Amino acid sequence: MNITRYYHTASILKNGMVLISGRPFDDTLDISTELYDPSTGMWTNTGSMCSQRAHHKASVLTDGKVLVTGGLQGFDRLASTELYDPSTGSWINTGNMITARWQHTASTLENGIALIAGGQNVKPLVTSELYNSSIGLWTKTGNMTIARHRHTASVLTNGKVLVAGGLDDKILSSAELYDPSTGLWTKTDSMNDARMWHTASVLANGTVLVTGGKHPIGTLSSAELYDPSTESWIITGSMHDARIFHTASVLTNGKVLVVGGTNGHSLSSAELYDPSTGLWTKTISLNTERQSHTASVLTNGKVLVVGGFDGLSEFNSAELYDPSIEVCKDASSKNTT
Repeated sequence: MNITRYYHTASILKNGMVLISGRPFDDTLDISTELYDPSTGMWTNTGSMCSQRAHHKASVLTDGKVLVTGGLQGFDRLASTELYDPSTGSWINTGNMITARWQHTASTLENGIALIAGGQNVKPLVTSELYNSSIGLWTKTGNMTIARHRHTASVLTNGKVLVAGGLDDKILSSAELYDPSTGLWTKTDSMNDARMWHTASVLANGTVLVTGGKHPIGTLSSAELYDPSTESWIITGSMHDARIFHTASVLTNGKVLVVGGTNGHSLSSAELYDPSTGLWTKTISLNTERQSHTASVLTNGKVLVVGGFDGLSEFNSAELYDPSIEVCKDASSKNTT
């Protein structure tokens, strides 16, 4: 990339390119965004955001635009939101959320509306709200059953949204479901382990795989599966490395690739989960230890890992993982024109 980034977002556009936005606040007040083109392997600058932000969320809407919400600008919590239009390469403001928030979740529902849930303001939030891109307005929807941030949200195959874990006054094992048809949240079965800073991935069979995270007694290597048909969690195989601030990507072959993160020191290790066996196997490590990076499954099936930091240095580097040969290659070529 052209600059270092962490606490950023990566969004796969309908044209197959990857949009990278945001980075922590510093004296440069950088609001640049960039695009990765898988067909050329090159990075280019695109339009600048309206506001500098990190710890935000980015959602690809059904019309192909990207909605960026909230986050932090220095110590200021943001309610502002903006839209990126790939056809013009430009950003516009699109109104404020009802509540400023960061460490929230953002989910694009089957009806095209974006659901924002929880997060942190002065304290953890129980509220959720909806963005309708056809009219450009934010509206309240039902409150969650418990305030939480640092949680995950997964759009299930039945259209409901599963929110799991996070932090209120303690690390949570609880989970709940949002029903877009009613706008209401209901409790569902709790996870076996309380966790925050974990990942959640919807598998091809409709179950949700949760990996790692922070537990009251330390960093977790455990993983578990949520079955929407029974609304219950079961323990599955544990990862080789405990980790937080990692990424999990569902590959085109159905396996899940977990890379990087930290368990007291930054990790370069990567591993694969096979849903057919419930087991993890090690795969080729990243070239660089990194946490708080992003990972995107490209249309060619490769995984683009971008940015992050190792606790001391922040990165502008990127790497490509090829599942067919289990190799990681540098993907940092720049073309700023």
